[in-house]
Amino acid sequence: MRSHRGLTIGELAGQSGVNLETIRFYERIGLMPEPSRTEGGHRLYAEPQVRRLAFIRRGRELGFGLEAIRALLELAEPDQRACREVQAIAEAHLIEVRAKIADLARLEAILAATVSRCGSPDTAPACPVLEMLEAA
Repeated sequence: MRSHRGLTIGELAGQSGVNLETIRFYERIGLMPEPSRTEGGHRLYAEPQVRRLAFIRRGRELGFGLEAIRALLELAEPDQRACREVQAIAEAHLIEVRAKIADLARLEAILAATVSRCGSPDTAPACPVLEMLEAA
């Protein structure tokens, strides 16, 4: 980071691995604070924004929703640390993750059963996968 002037949004995007438009979106919805600006109106970011964006990106990678990330960001502030509240958010997310895993396991079983019914791809008069999709 260039401490004498800060990072541009492009540099922030490059360092964080987050798309420019995503950074702007996070600013619009208040997940990222409004950055300082040059006299020409260009955004300038500093190390705290890099860390905050990394926190948001990692939360999204772990599947947390935007509102959960917003709450976690607030709870991550040094004077706001409340492990019980963080635990409650994480437990709610864990329940969602386990439900998705169960849904994916059911989907896997359905697809495996359907694919196993497939005959020769060149000679089968009917395709079980297509039939399954058409039945909906």
